[in-house]
Amino acid sequence: MNLRRILPIAVGAAVVIAVGAYVMLGEQAKQEQKSKRSRQAQDQAAPVLVASAKTTDVPVYLDAVGTIKALNTVTVTAQVTGQIVKIGFTEGQDVTAGFVLAEIDPRTYQAQYDQAVAKKAQDQATLANARIDLDRYNKLVVTNSGSKQQADTQKALVAQLEAQVQGDQAAIDSAKTMLSYTKITAPIDGRTGIRLVDEGNVVQTGNSTGIVVLTQIKPISVLFNLPQQQFPQVSKAFAKGPLPVDATSADNRTVLDHGQLKVIDNQMDQTTGTIRMKAEFPNPDLQLWPGQFVNIRVLVDTLKQVVVVPTAAVQRGPNGAFVFVVGADSTVTVRPVTVTQQDDTSAVIATGVQADEQVVTTGFTRLAAGTRVSVQTSDAAAAPNAAPGSPPPSPDAAKAERRRKRDGAENTDGKERRRRSDSAPDVKQ
Repeated sequence: MNLRRILPIAVGAAVVIAVGAYVMLGEQAKQEQKSKRSRQAQDQAAPVLVASAKTTDVPVYLDAVGTIKALNTVTVTAQVTGQIVKIGFTEGQDVTAGFVLAEIDPRTYQAQYDQAVAKKAQDQATLANARIDLDRYNKLVVTNSGSKQQADTQKALVAQLEAQVQGDQAAIDSAKTMLSYTKITAPIDGRTGIRLVDEGNVVQTGNSTGIVVLTQIKPISVLFNLPQQQFPQVSKAFAKGPLPVDATSADNRTVLDHGQLKVIDNQMDQTTGTIRMKAEFPNPDLQLWPGQFVNIRVLVDTLKQVVVVPTAAVQRGPNGAFVFVVGADSTVTVRPVTVTQQDDTSAVIATGVQADEQVVTTGFTRLAAGTRVSVQTSDAAAAPNAAPGSPPPSPDAAKAERRRKRDGAENTDGKERRRRSDSAPDVKQ
């Protein structure tokens, strides 16, 4: 009776022990395989991409966002009251200074001018007669045939008529000026905007709406702000002469136009801690337009013959920036570096790297001091499992390789499950 109870327990314990031993052996085998693969990976050279450090001149730019503004903007208005009889421009037309934009009915102002001219002629005739009388009275005084008082009176009359003629000339000049205002001309070179008034309308002086807005866009100006911390650097460079300024597109690479810094504002903006500046661009291709936002970069200095490496090569660690330098024996060393300037593509190295040394730009995962590396091309780096020196696989071959590995893995997993099922002992209830 006791044997019947003990036998199933003993059999179950034996099965549990066997399964546990099998699992332990399997885990041990996996660990050994993993360690073996790790050792093989360590023994194999790590594939990396490298670049050579170069010595070159590096420009120092200060970046900002600027607003395009017309160099000059004029709202053309009428200076005399009258009816517009002619519009002489088309909307969006480029005009030069003196171009007749519109004409106001000149008949009233022409009549006023003619009246002033006639009045002057009348007064000049009266003046000529008064001068003849004055000359006659002066001769009579010499011969004591006339009174000196009468001569003095005539002299005063001549002076009065001379002043009147001068007043007539001033009236003529005024009437001539008013007549000239009937032709509304462009005060500057620029481009016309949308017409604000049509032919037949009566315009009056003091109307702020105007006839058209004229903007000068060739050349054109850009206003931008720089932080006050950068002001000493800009001011020092600007004291030596105009600074080159580039206007770039949204990608910050395509240069729209080249210009010069013209003005640094005479005071800081205390609310933003910035200082306003103005640059001028020739804008020959009209790439810059009033109201447009553009990226601005100001050239304030040029670093002469400095060591430059790709920005991707510079890594950051607890002790600062460093790079991996590839030696002649194809092993890497860790070099602490001092970066003086860096942008999206390149970094200027003050200390730590010499010209023509090769630095790693891609493939940092397996790198450490003394790691052996294999310098790859960009195509080889995309396929790290390929043999060194072999051509990269075609897309079809790569797909077939992935399919083969996936099928092999599925078959291996199926065989392993069948093997475990066949080897597992039967447990009787």
